[in-house]
Amino acid sequence: MKLLRLNALSPDFKLPASAVTIGNFDGVHLGHQAMITQLQNIAASNDLKTLVMIFEPQPLEYFKGFDAPPRISSLREKVEYLTELGVDYIAIAKFDEQFRGLSAQEFADLLKLKLNAQQLILGDDFHFGKNRQGNSEFLRHYGFKVTNLDTIEYHGERVSSTRIRQVLAEGDLALAAKLLGRPYSITGRVQYGDQIGRTINFPTINVRLNRHKPCLSGIYAVDVVCETTSLRDKVQSDAPTQTGIAGYHPDSLFGAGHVGTRPAIQQEHPEWRLEVHFPQVSANLYGLLMRVTFLNFLHGERNYPSLEALKAGIDQDVEDLLEFREQHSQSPF
Repeated sequence: MKLLRLNALSPDFKLPASAVTIGNFDGVHLGHQAMITQLQNIAASNDLKTLVMIFEPQPLEYFKGFDAPPRISSLREKVEYLTELGVDYIAIAKFDEQFRGLSAQEFADLLKLKLNAQQLILGDDFHFGKNRQGNSEFLRHYGFKVTNLDTIEYHGERVSSTRIRQVLAEGDLALAAKLLGRPYSITGRVQYGDQIGRTINFPTINVRLNRHKPCLSGIYAVDVVCETTSLRDKVQSDAPTQTGIAGYHPDSLFGAGHVGTRPAIQQEHPEWRLEVHFPQVSANLYGLLMRVTFLNFLHGERNYPSLEALKAGIDQDVEDLLEFREQHSQSPF
């Protein structure tokens, strides 16, 4: 797979003839996967390369900022999932004032002249260009061969990023996994936090979210792997007697995950955090790239009246989540 940033391409750059699909691809869910399969089938039949064009930021994030819908996937996660699906090129369009001002004609010119698009595979409601003036019919008149993918359904309802956001917000991780085609996870590097957890004997890793806000909040059972080294080996080398609770993969650890703004902590500027406490672990994990997979929703965020009450609440949460681990020898998905 080759990653392209459209705004950084030289004026004379041109790709091999390609079949192209376009969208946010937030979550790279079952509907997106069906579109990629169709893209690959058409490309193979016509001796074309496959290309997926995505936007960064996503258009609603540009227009609405923090009020935009929460992100299912960060840019890194989208690229990883699309790469796993076997596409040849991923083109990232920087969605800014210049890009949003493109007319339908200019957008079609970009597809033809920059991306060398020969065939387009688009969603049934795809619109583009300034004021959403372009659609599939416009592209057909321009000269492209356009295939519109029918809506993908699961149990009689449309599979969409909007539906997955709602399902995650409701804590239905099993249904989210069905709609995504995999358990839901967030990938990010461990960064320095304010280390309040250490003061109440519940140290946590603070995993960078890489999105303006996440789709879920509350307390979760999580399975954590390190994407750059063996997490189990790292923990064992730092503290051989504090190796933690085994997760569901050879190198993973089981943890108590928290996603939210921590209402029990007095903060001038509350911000979204993903924090994970590993029971029976003492290790320096700063800077490591972690994938946190959400297994079970315990409860939503709670506003405890004091640090003592917060400590007691966390203690009960960890006990409840360890009981969940004992009851599930195999992954719940």
